[in-house]
Amino acid sequence: MLKRILLLLTVAIFTSSVAFATPTDDLKRTVDEVVRIVADKEMKKNEAKRRQALKKTISTIFDYSEMAKRSMGKHWNQRTAAEKKHFTELFATLLENSYAGKIESYNNEKIVYLRETVDGDYSEIKSKVVTAARDEFTLDYRLFKQNGKWMVYDVVIEGVSLVSNYRSQFNKIITANGYDRLVKKLQSKNEEL
Repeated sequence: MLKRILLLLTVAIFTSSVAFATPTDDLKRTVDEVVRIVADKEMKKNEAKRRQALKKTISTIFDYSEMAKRSMGKHWNQRTAAEKKHFTELFATLLENSYAGKIESYNNEKIVYLRETVDGDYSEIKSKVVTAARDEFTLDYRLFKQNGKWMVYDVVIEGVSLVSNYRSQFNKIITANGYDRLVKKLQSKNEEL
């Protein structure tokens, strides 16, 4: 009986601390884990294992489906469920491959969380990265609450939105050459990376 009470108490404490987590808490927890993985000496010896650990960690807070949807903009609703699923997978792979190298080149940069704004189920976290040479650049995250958890749907680097940038590129390709051409370009880019 005592074990059961302790178990219930532990679950209650854990779920209440998770339920009241701020967007910055959720993001910081993920960023801290990414930094831990990148700095881990054992992980550096096994690139495939490190890359897999990074993908798993990042996917806990990045909503690739929402990012893909927003990146497609007006073209999203014209896609079938199968096309949306396939595009989301291609897009997630593109992001993972494009940014994994940048993440893995982490070299003790300092991440400073400046401020958080929350408006209902949406939030923006302003932060900056400070390099060893004391250079700084802004890195902001846009999140929304999904099933009680804060998820990133856009990253803004030095004022440039990742989603808006992709939306502009994707729109040009679809308008000029069609959706199938975009898919082929993404597949080609993923193979290249």
